[in-house]
Amino acid sequence: MKISLTINYKKHKFDLPVNRTLSELLRSQGFWSVKQGCVAGDCGNCTVILDGRAVNSCIMLAVQADAMHVETFEHIDMATEFAPLKEVLMDFGDIDCGYCMPGMMMAMKALLVKIPDPTEEEILDALAGSVCRCTSSVKPVAAISEALRLMRGKW
Repeated sequence: MKISLTINYKKHKFDLPVNRTLSELLRSQGFWSVKQGCVAGDCGNCTVILDGRAVNSCIMLAVQADAMHVETFEHIDMATEFAPLKEVLMDFGDIDCGYCMPGMMMAMKALLVKIPDPTEEEILDALAGSVCRCTSSVKPVAAISEALRLMRGKW
């Protein structure tokens, strides 16, 4: 099936089988930040932003995203507006592998675009679909809350 996607603000056209997932398509195009964890929508490692909302790309067919805009962590990595948050997440301590960080960042970006000054409860809710096997969700939430407190003047 022929589809078109805008990925990180660049237009792409694909001809692919209807059963190909969005995460498989993105990874085949070199977007390695889209991790394959559970392949069931439980861990959040494959989280991307699709037309402004965080979605698990492992349980979404690529054809369902036809004509939509997909944003991956590669785009955030190049952006400077979220650099402090990225630094805090990468530095928050006791993280062993970093496998979950791209998905968490995508969930956080989607939240911050919608709610620029989230409460800890809203942060926890946004990260509810992200599983960090090295730590619990408490440390990332505390780190994100601290980063946002430091960055309040920049949002």
